[in-house]
Amino acid sequence: MKKFVAALAVAGIGVGTMALAPSATAASAQDFDPKPISWAACTRPSLVKAGAECGFLEVPLDYAKPGGEKISIAVSRVKHKSAQSQGVMVVNPGGPGGSGLGLSTLGRAVPKKAGEEYDWIGFDPRGVGESKPSLTCDGNYASYNRPQYVPTTRAIEKAWLDKAKGYAKACAKNGAILEHIKTIDVAKDVDSLRKALGEKQINYYGFSYGTYLGQVYSTLFPQNVRRMVFDGTVDPRDVWYKANLNQDVAFDKNIKTYFGWLAKYDDIYHLGKSASEVEKLWYAEQKKLYDKPAGGVIGGSEWTDVFLQAGYYVFGWEDMANAFSGWVHKGDWQTLKDLYDGSNPPGQDNGYAVYAAVQCTDVAWPQNWNRWKFDNWVTHFRAPFETWGNAWFNAPCLNWQAKPGKPVEIDGRKVPGILLVNEENDAATPYPGSLEIRKRYPNSSLISAPGGTTHSGSLSGVSCVDDKIADYLLTGKLPVRKPGNGSDVQCTPVPPPVPEGSAATSKKSDVPSSAAEVKKEALAQALPF
Repeated sequence: MKKFVAALAVAGIGVGTMALAPSATAASAQDFDPKPISWAACTRPSLVKAGAECGFLEVPLDYAKPGGEKISIAVSRVKHKSAQSQGVMVVNPGGPGGSGLGLSTLGRAVPKKAGEEYDWIGFDPRGVGESKPSLTCDGNYASYNRPQYVPTTRAIEKAWLDKAKGYAKACAKNGAILEHIKTIDVAKDVDSLRKALGEKQINYYGFSYGTYLGQVYSTLFPQNVRRMVFDGTVDPRDVWYKANLNQDVAFDKNIKTYFGWLAKYDDIYHLGKSASEVEKLWYAEQKKLYDKPAGGVIGGSEWTDVFLQAGYYVFGWEDMANAFSGWVHKGDWQTLKDLYDGSNPPGQDNGYAVYAAVQCTDVAWPQNWNRWKFDNWVTHFRAPFETWGNAWFNAPCLNWQAKPGKPVEIDGRKVPGILLVNEENDAATPYPGSLEIRKRYPNSSLISAPGGTTHSGSLSGVSCVDDKIADYLLTGKLPVRKPGNGSDVQCTPVPPPVPEGSAATSKKSDVPSSAAEVKKEALAQALPF
């Protein structure tokens, strides 16, 4: 999904249905024996503070040619602190395109000291961040005052099609890695990482797209899986074309929830006393910004991207509310720009480049623009907030200059117990994905949070969720699996913030700060949006 920003938090869209047999797709990875990692001191401050070690894993560019050209995967490790170790915990933050190098610090966020029993392993997947080579196509692609998202004229439509085609062409300069950056390639890298660490099995914690990577890995290498946690589960039936259309509808619902929250605190923000009033004002401001960008840089498309984050998480609701109110009442455009730049660092496109490279080659996308046009207009009429922005975010796949593959048929029947977590109104990875994976992994259990809108919100301080994760990591014990196609236990969601000074309540109600801050710090450099 998108947001020239947060788009990397998930899934895309796709139509291919043919599968590769696990025995065939895993074989080439089994033929490669990596060298041990040479560990040294890290340089990133958060990793230094956590006492992490850093190094590089050398893997084949093409696993079909294990003796051929090699690339380097950046890896970090925080060793276990308990008397005995339960092995390694490999972590992926999602994307595709998210940097996971900093996630070796995540063990501190697990309650009951459960994280101390594992060696936490963060890594930048191939093409990402500090791995070599690191993809980039056009660092200014998400620059300011871009064309209007909704193609109400042929000129707007052509401008975006030309822009997306130009990005795909610019990406071709990255060369051979574009043919070898599919999820299946990264899954093989994870198994090479297992070998390099001298482990017979791995434990794995995946957020968002990281759950799909975990699905592919556990399908190809079920014997190498010990314990797994999937938080915000991708639906493998939708990889990747349908996934984005489903997200569009879910994000439209969540932004309305956010507008309702703003109305609840109208005494603070003065943006409307009902969700419909706030929504009307939001779209009116968007229209004005298309005519005259704030500060000459934040147009209606950038305005949309700033607020897309509200559909992902409750964590930034106050910051966006202050930006909205500050713009409407004080003409403060700098705060809007700061939020946009925070999600789209000027001149940087590594995360987006990898996102496109993986999504566009994991599976064949529709190549007929009329198909896209029809599907997105139909969806737009139901869900106008994000549909066309998301379509253009994925449009480089129309002209991607690398051959698409065929997705692995996800099969978890041979995988030992895994723990699934999903808030039921998660827009980036809609809840049906967790229900589908629960069916495909008969040894799994699912924790859901009815009414919750936060994407991949585990280890944020909600004890009902986090304590069950800790119990599973400590003992392997899962919540009792219930009959039927539903969740096995229900918890309260990550709570929305209560602004300081609100007349609605005198009590500040927010997620417990300690765990949330640890996770926030770990993810700070993980997601390029």
